Amino acid sequence: MKQIHVGILGFGTVGAGVAKILLENREILSSRTGFDLNLKYVADIDTETDRGIRLAEGVLTDNAQQVVRDPDTDIIVELIGGEGAAKNFILDAIAQGKHVVTANKALIAAHGNEIVAAAGEKGVDFAYEASVGGCMPIIKSLRESLVGNRIFAMKGILNGTCNYILSKITEEGSTFADALKEAQAEGFAEAEPSLDVEGFDTAHKLAILNALAYGMKINLKDIYVEGITKITPDDIAFAREFGYKVKLLAIGKDKGDAVEARIHPTMIPLSNPLSNISGSLNALTISADAVGDMMLCGHGAGKMPTGSAVVSDITDIARNIIFGKSGRLPHLSYQPESIREIPIMPVDEIETNYYFRFAAADRPGVLSKISGILGKYNISISSVHQKGRQSEGPVPIVMLTHKAKEAGVKEALKEIRGLDVVRDDPMLIRIEDTEE
Repeated sequence: MKQIHVGILGFGTVGAGVAKILLENREILSSRTGFDLNLKYVADIDTETDRGIRLAEGVLTDNAQQVVRDPDTDIIVELIGGEGAAKNFILDAIAQGKHVVTANKALIAAHGNEIVAAAGEKGVDFAYEASVGGCMPIIKSLRESLVGNRIFAMKGILNGTCNYILSKITEEGSTFADALKEAQAEGFAEAEPSLDVEGFDTAHKLAILNALAYGMKINLKDIYVEGITKITPDDIAFAREFGYKVKLLAIGKDKGDAVEARIHPTMIPLSNPLSNISGSLNALTISADAVGDMMLCGHGAGKMPTGSAVVSDITDIARNIIFGKSGRLPHLSYQPESIREIPIMPVDEIETNYYFRFAAADRPGVLSKISGILGKYNISISSVHQKGRQSEGPVPIVMLTHKAKEAGVKEALKEIRGLDVVRDDPMLIRIEDTEE
């Protein structure tokens, strides 16, 4: 039985998961594939910590360069993370004619165009299923299963930390701070969680998905990003009264000559399947011409779910090696000559429905003043909820709008913020209705 030699760079959570699957399911893998996936190396600067995995003598090393340069290693698996050493090792491995697997969405979002160009020139495979959605086969679906479809839109919950926090606020009335502490205690959130809660992790994933779905170069810098730190239990409660839930949503839409790409807290109807995705789960809905609407759901992170996606990529590449068919699939779903420079639509040009919450003085004429300014900017109100005075101080006025343009909304809120009857900054949450 032919052996395919694998070298893992990084023996952290995901690296340990990949090693565990390759070792414990080695027989299952060989019986399904007809070849032997041999874990030849695992490289990490920490060779002392016990990961609970027994490696054969000589497998664990602190010399990543040795792994990359060994002529017998067929596939390099980069699980170091970050954009420095990881990028250098990947490009070096490609230069050595080795195939590469990674779960590094930040690296792909920032440098993926360069990496896939290098892999294409060298004629090697570059796979990254685990970079988006953990164990969900999102990338495989876009590159293979939906190859005959024109993708119209994608909407997804792609960060388990944010979904866990919003679920806690929704289901238990927790504050953001308390929900974050619980997420950290459960291991769903990092000690420094800004990459997750400010939406940047989700943006990395959307940048990759846009390229695969729409035939564009990977473009991270033009995606609009807004996190969940300003969401309050009051907003969650008002959303429920109107028949919505609040989720941090990644939205990518084909607009013909542009792509709409944005990350922000979003109110979605309770009838939308994404509203039922709770805890740390991820999900993505895809709308396409042939299949209609479909949804993928699963664990978006974690040792074994992410490890499973990495092993899937390793196996796909190993099959290509066995049959001499490397390069069978284009790295970014489209043939390189078909990838276009498609601009991302500026957020000021989007049109959607909106939720507004104002803290206003409890006096006559306040509602008409606010409504007058909204009308001035062509913003039509669909629903209003005004609570009476509970105590001394401002009272909340909550409005839902019909479709309006973002630029006009921003100007209207700026003017409303200047009213002497309005306290604090108005709250804005965008709405994605199912029937849109």
